[in-house]
Amino acid sequence: MRISWDWLRDLIDTDLDVTAAADLLTSTGLEVERVDVVEAVPGMLEGVVVGHVMECAKHPDADRLSVTRVDVGQGGPLQIVCGAPNVAAGQKVLVALVGSTLHLRDGSTITIKKSKIRGVESHGMICAEDELGLGEGHDGILVLGAEAVPGTPAAQQLGLRRDAVLEIGLTPNRADAMSHLGVARDLAAAVTHRTGRRAALRMPDASAFRDGAGDGAVTVEVRDAHACPRYAGVTLTGVRVGPSPDRLAERLKAIGLRPINNVVDITNYVQHELGQPLHAFDADRIRDRHVIVGPLPDGTPFTTLDGVERTLGAEDLMIADTEGGLCIAGVFGGLHSGVTEATTTVFLESACFDAVSVRRTARRHGLRTDASFRFERGVDPAMTVHALQRAALLMMEHCGARPVGPLIDLYPHPKPWRQVRLHAAAVRDLAGIALSVEELEALLALLDCRIIERSDRSLLVEVPPYRVDVHREADLVEEVLRIHGFDRVPIPERLSVPPAAQHGHRAEEPAQAVVDHLAARGFREVMTPSLVNGAMLERLGAAGADVLIRLLNPLSAELDTMRPSMLPGLLGAAAHNIARQQRDLRLFEQGRVYHRAGERRSEPARIGLLITGRNVRERWRQRPRAVEMADLKAELELLVERAHPTARLQVKPLEHPLLQDAFALAGPTGQLAVAGTVRPEVAKAHDVDQAVLFAELCDALWTLPASPVQFAEVPRFPAVRRDLSLVLDHATTFEDLRRAAHQAERKLLRDVDLFDVYEGDKLPPGTKSYAVRFTLLDLERTLTDEQVDKAMKRIREALEREAGAKVRG
Repeated sequence: MRISWDWLRDLIDTDLDVTAAADLLTSTGLEVERVDVVEAVPGMLEGVVVGHVMECAKHPDADRLSVTRVDVGQGGPLQIVCGAPNVAAGQKVLVALVGSTLHLRDGSTITIKKSKIRGVESHGMICAEDELGLGEGHDGILVLGAEAVPGTPAAQQLGLRRDAVLEIGLTPNRADAMSHLGVARDLAAAVTHRTGRRAALRMPDASAFRDGAGDGAVTVEVRDAHACPRYAGVTLTGVRVGPSPDRLAERLKAIGLRPINNVVDITNYVQHELGQPLHAFDADRIRDRHVIVGPLPDGTPFTTLDGVERTLGAEDLMIADTEGGLCIAGVFGGLHSGVTEATTTVFLESACFDAVSVRRTARRHGLRTDASFRFERGVDPAMTVHALQRAALLMMEHCGARPVGPLIDLYPHPKPWRQVRLHAAAVRDLAGIALSVEELEALLALLDCRIIERSDRSLLVEVPPYRVDVHREADLVEEVLRIHGFDRVPIPERLSVPPAAQHGHRAEEPAQAVVDHLAARGFREVMTPSLVNGAMLERLGAAGADVLIRLLNPLSAELDTMRPSMLPGLLGAAAHNIARQQRDLRLFEQGRVYHRAGERRSEPARIGLLITGRNVRERWRQRPRAVEMADLKAELELLVERAHPTARLQVKPLEHPLLQDAFALAGPTGQLAVAGTVRPEVAKAHDVDQAVLFAELCDALWTLPASPVQFAEVPRFPAVRRDLSLVLDHATTFEDLRRAAHQAERKLLRDVDLFDVYEGDKLPPGTKSYAVRFTLLDLERTLTDEQVDKAMKRIREALEREAGAKVRG
């Protein structure tokens, strides 16, 4: 948001310079991101002065040129050759001296030099309007009034100013600060409170406005008081549409607006001055001179100012007459109701529209205007009439307008001031500043708050309606802190903190840790719809109709069932990428799945993992291979070990309708994950033509009771490793071996690792061979061969007894 410092100083009585004001505003939360210097005319006509044409004669060698002698208030008169047809002796003109640079309106420049024109020396240039960058006129030189004094700088003579424009990064909650008045209000409060010198806020005066007389005033009917709580308007006649006065136009240009004409510019001026959007209609285009505020029938066509025909919805609030729409309320004007050069009678509107209604309409039509931006965040209903009167007075001054009939103000249900109780203790506890109730009362008064009840400890505060962001005590504490100053909060020499507490478990933290781990491991997160094709799931045998949760009114037959698994969405994401030549994928998605068991419904949280394609990218030193189940198991082991390094886990074979070679990972709280290879027919049904590995993590994984962190001394004695080659039944798993070994040797056995698997014709049918490494360690002494042999004997006997494994000879 751009704020003119020159404009702002009209609204506040302060001797601050712009740098100090910018720092102070930033400290109140209105962050000034930068300060730009804006010149009314580029270069500010440096080197251009008032001159008095003392003599004027025809050029001896050119019929269209004149030779003049001009007093420029310094040294002697200058001889200047001039080609303007209207130059004459006795005139006061603007002279560009030798060495000055003129900035033309097209962006080009002219540097004035001493020259000879047709044999006659010329020491400067008498300037036309366009040569000074002041306008388009080039028919003749710019002639000043007789009171102009030679030598006066042109900028001073013309009243041109440099302005500083503050670029403020406004936060969305500060709707009240979206105007020069709103910024001035905060600045005045901060200056007064922090310096003790009152910086008076100067509200633009509108008390001179009086109702008009005569017939022909526009009448108003509000049919939807909820969408339009307040509506005001006034009819002005005798309007002369033309260029805006220089000062008004310069201020608009300084904040980035293009002047259009005096009527439209005044509505924009007041909007940026007071924060109240206004709209001007050509009253002669309003049928029956009657305005209706309410919706039009659904499907009604309406052409907006940009020439686009739009189809209105039944909820779109419109400003209409007896025959059709004039304007989309609070959003955009109509093509055929706006002010033109031929307009002589204006109906000026000032209203307070419901924020939700404006937001919905603006989004429905894809429109974003200054007016809708303000209405969506909330405008001050108390400013509606004042802004209307201010704009009417400006039109009376600059457009020759006069009011017809009374000003209309329809406000059936005035918005009350919000009441919030503020305790001095809350300010101390939340903001760290100790202010008395009296000090708080004085500070809040600077923000237009009213105190309706006070005690030794608290205040009952009425908050003005324009502060749409202040609803509770913490909001008032923030206001106190903003104006008091963040930099004035005392920092104690010592901080007192309570002992660290054992906080209860928060499920979302471990879940986020799982997500962060997967992202760090190279998985890409996807988001897919929670609706799937129920008929396809039934055909694939994924679930029966009695288990699936179907929608009563699905938008599509393809999306008619709540997903019972994360797999369909991940397969869809994989298919989308594979179709675009992205075949090496590591994807995950977090969300909920939906189950039904009789009359019971459940929505457990799940995280789905999908791996397909090659394990690594092809490089000159590394040959990729197709991913295999070991890759997925490794990811699961890393994940579980990172989340719960001390958890005792079990791997169990599982029959699964969508997966083959499936297994379940179980822990002390139940099933933690399900994993396996997606059945080829399932992958093909989802347009995936390559092998896919899938795992679904259950919420029990991140709700495992967190074990207290224990620290152990780094072992001082060496570990001993022994390898065994075991022959075992094909159905026996490595987890069976590991569990049996740990049960047999609880004291010395640290790790059991599988480093080779053999299945071939050299083994008995139905068997396989595992090469297993056992790591033994005693934390108190070096192990002897005898101790290791005894431990390994116990392990071998347990493996044979519990898992049917025999040492391979």
